[in-house]
Amino acid sequence: MKNANNVLPRYLILAAVLISVQLHAQHSLKLLVKHVPELHRNEVLYVAGSFNSWNPEGQMLKFDKAGKYWYAEFSGLKDDVYEFKFTRGNWNKVQTNLNGNAVENNILKLVSDSTVEYSIAGWGDDFIAVAKQHSFSQNVSVMDSAFYMPELKTNRRIWIYLPPSYAKSTRRFPVLYMQDGQNLFDDYTSGYGEWKVDESLDSLIAAGRPACIVVGVDNGPRRMNEYNPFNSERFGEGDGDHYLEFMVNSLKPYIDKHYRTLPSKGNTLIAGSSMGGLLSYYAMLKYPNVYGKAGVFSPAFWTAPAINHLTDSLSPKQKGKFFFYAGGLEGETMIPDMMRVSDTLGANSGASLYVLIDPDKRHNEQAWHSCFAQFYCWVMADGNNFVVDTKDTGK
Repeated sequence: MKNANNVLPRYLILAAVLISVQLHAQHSLKLLVKHVPELHRNEVLYVAGSFNSWNPEGQMLKFDKAGKYWYAEFSGLKDDVYEFKFTRGNWNKVQTNLNGNAVENNILKLVSDSTVEYSIAGWGDDFIAVAKQHSFSQNVSVMDSAFYMPELKTNRRIWIYLPPSYAKSTRRFPVLYMQDGQNLFDDYTSGYGEWKVDESLDSLIAAGRPACIVVGVDNGPRRMNEYNPFNSERFGEGDGDHYLEFMVNSLKPYIDKHYRTLPSKGNTLIAGSSMGGLLSYYAMLKYPNVYGKAGVFSPAFWTAPAINHLTDSLSPKQKGKFFFYAGGLEGETMIPDMMRVSDTLGANSGASLYVLIDPDKRHNEQAWHSCFAQFYCWVMADGNNFVVDTKDTGK
């Protein structure tokens, strides 16, 4: 860890230079596919990625045979990190490994005109579904498979993690509320891998760290709206305020009534990633007397430009603890967007901030798992400070 005064100015200067370069750089990219499984060798291939809204059959991205290769060419791409997968036209026919298991997105950091070659080991529709196993620990259970959310007029599954000592004591515990509940504890229910929150906490508590209860709320089919407190031209009307009304007025009172909790704001935490990170940050601004600590992982501030103005106006009321995290392979705007918000908050509030940047991490559950323990240990510890931690020793 480094003191913010030593690290932050150098980082911001570097970021400004990078942004200036990115505004002008445009590159061409040629993707080559040399090998595919023989069974579908004569079929058309496509690419779906961050450059075409993950459309699995974008006509402009169709691969044509050229000798021994399939290829696609792109032009006018700016410096950025691009993620993509190959398909045969839909997500049931997406590339896999040799055993039919899902593979991580192909990732490419584009800084110049490039030609890159790939091979495809398997296709999803050629394998019987690989059986996923439940992976949550004995300390996790489904509190309710259809908990009613009156503020949103819908039902949702709610998970709960109770510390190992909960059943053997009369102690009361802090509560951490987390978004995207299906991705927190169980590989079986996760779409892209799990955070392993339960395994992390079991280990931390066994090592002497403070214990807490974790409540995980599954996301719904309108996640982009439900977790956004602002209306968006691209995604439509935001329901984030209604969602937080549910969290504050319905879910928290229920948890406090039925479990041995410490209900004060200093013992009430909220965390999430991407849209859930945006929502968790907004919750601290909107309800400073309810939530005292937040984990803001890879926040999707790009979906909510108004968060900058709100930070300006509400920062003086903040005295809680904010843990900000972003990976360097999450796209060109992730870190600048996050730093803009955290800088304003740090300059104008009495809050404690921890800013963590890992230049080698992507936008996924594996990355958020890797820094969960760091987040937890910091927010559960005493102290009031401003720390910037960059895992790139060159910064």
